[in-house]
Amino acid sequence: MAATTHQIAPRRDAVPAATPADWGDGAEWHWQGFRSHWRVLGAESGRPLLLLHGFGASSDHWRHNAEPLAAAGYRVYGLDLIGFGRSEQPGHQRQRPLDNRLWARQVSAFLEQVAQVPQRGTAVLVGNSLGGLTALTTAVFRPDLVAAVAAAPLPDPALMQPIPLRQPRRWRRLRRPLVVLAMRLLPLELLLPVISRTALLRIGLQGAYQRSIRHDRDLQQLIARPARRATAARALRAMSIGMALRPRGATAPALLERLSQTSTAPPLLLLWGRQDRFVPVLIGERLQREHPWLELAVLENSGHCPHDESPDAFHGMVLGWLDRTLECNDPLGTVRGA
Repeated sequence: MAATTHQIAPRRDAVPAATPADWGDGAEWHWQGFRSHWRVLGAESGRPLLLLHGFGASSDHWRHNAEPLAAAGYRVYGLDLIGFGRSEQPGHQRQRPLDNRLWARQVSAFLEQVAQVPQRGTAVLVGNSLGGLTALTTAVFRPDLVAAVAAAPLPDPALMQPIPLRQPRRWRRLRRPLVVLAMRLLPLELLLPVISRTALLRIGLQGAYQRSIRHDRDLQQLIARPARRATAARALRAMSIGMALRPRGATAPALLERLSQTSTAPPLLLLWGRQDRFVPVLIGERLQREHPWLELAVLENSGHCPHDESPDAFHGMVLGWLDRTLECNDPLGTVRGA
């Protein structure tokens, strides 16, 4: 597939009003001793499409997306990754670190056990930020379950500071105890309640958006609720340790390289907000140059959460890309007014 870059400028007057975040029919699913919350919307006959949220968010964050995607013919699922939303918030376990590998295994099991893939056809994965990294990891681990991946955007510190192939032996020995000690000394049990109950949450969240979120109470509450749970601090500590100690093979550069070498790899779309302050669009442009087989779509006047900030443009780009990419008979014309 040739490298392609698309640019979409959403109308400035098209910012959606706040809507209830509790979309679809919710349920619980138990996987390897973890309680996971999930939800679904759309006809049972539709191709499975799984929405994966970003860091600090939950399936609530797809409040503007689930209904249009279901109306386009998809069976839309939302999954709260372990440690987030209404799912279990475990502490650090050395033998089962909380990182994108565990979340990819959770997603793979969900696709098989709940969404009944591949009996009902392979699934489309759509992820925001950390959810995009999880979707990519799943596609590498289980390409047989995945029809296509859309990451909006694809974050990873290793994209800016690559991990060397081999690190000094002394550092390898010291890294784990130092990271674990640093995270245990950080008073997250004191910090999280303060952040989640004060204007600090809105100030931090504003960095992910180009538009003002001052009056978007729904957004602020859907981010605050999981952070106010009694187990939130231990889960944040666990995922911070897990992500910091990942092997090089679990980072985005290595995963993209593995995907590029797989003949059966699902297609990949990167969606980037032009005004993304957290992960600059320059990273997406560099990834496209390095991997000409992927597509890059740039949404103007949008930040780190283009699915929530510019949903109409987001849906148009994702559904148009799926139209061109997938050989299926899904009625995708509904959202675009065809």
